[in-house]
Amino acid sequence: MPFYEQLIAATARERDGFLAIPILQRALRADISRDDYMAFLGQAYHHVRHTVPLLMSCGYRLPEHYAWLRTAVGKYVEEEMGHEEWILDDVAACGGDREAARNATPLPATELMVAYAYDMIQRRNPLGFFGMVLVLEGISVAIASRVAAAIRSHLDVPENAFRYLDSHGVLDQTHIRFFEDQMNRITDRDDQNTVIHCARMFYHLYGNIFRSLAELTTDTRDKTYATLRTHAMDTGTESVQRRRSRPG
Repeated sequence: MPFYEQLIAATARERDGFLAIPILQRALRADISRDDYMAFLGQAYHHVRHTVPLLMSCGYRLPEHYAWLRTAVGKYVEEEMGHEEWILDDVAACGGDREAARNATPLPATELMVAYAYDMIQRRNPLGFFGMVLVLEGISVAIASRVAAAIRSHLDVPENAFRYLDSHGVLDQTHIRFFEDQMNRITDRDDQNTVIHCARMFYHLYGNIFRSLAELTTDTRDKTYATLRTHAMDTGTESVQRRRSRPG
C-alpha cells in the first residue's frame, strides 16, 4: 500500500474526531455568529502567518537524501506567500480592524500548535511538519468551501469576506494531490511513523483551537481578541448605545 494511503488509514480516527467537533458541525449548518467567524479568522491569521517560516525551516533542515523534497517545499513556499494577508482582508471586509487582528494575542491553543510545529522541525525530525500539512490542507478540502457557502447563505457577511476559505477550499485540492505524490516517495519507516504521529498530534492540536473558540465568552473576545471589534463601535449604533447606558 502506498504510504499516503497508509497515512490516511492510520489517522482516520483522529480525522473523524476533528470533524465531529461541535463548533465545526454548527458552522456547516451556519449556526454561528459573525463574531464566531471573525474569531476563527483571528486565530487562522496567527497560525497561517507561520506557514512560510515553518516551510523554510523544514526545507533547511531536511537531510541531503531528501533534496528532492526540498524542491517541493520551495514550491509550497511560493504558493503560500502572503496568505495571512488574505485573512486580514477578510477581517476588514467583515468590519473588523486588521491591525488589531494582526497585533492581538493568539489563543493558547494556537500558540501551542505553532510551537509544536517549530519544535518538531528544529529539535526532532523536519519530516514531521508534513503531518501538519496533511491536517490543515486536508481539512480545507473537506469543509472550507462548505463552511463559506453556509455562512454566506445565513449571515450578513459581505461577499468579499471569504477569500481565505474560498481560496483554500479550491487551492488545497491541488495541493493534496501534490502532497500525495511527495508522501509516496518517503520509504524510510521511521520517517513514515513520524509523519503519522505528527498528523495525529496536529488533528488534536488544531482541534483544540476550535474547542477554545467555542469556549470564548463575549467579554474575553472583546478584551483579548481584538479581531472581533468592528469599526461600528466608534462610529455607529454601539457608540450610541454606550452613551445611553451611562448613568446620569
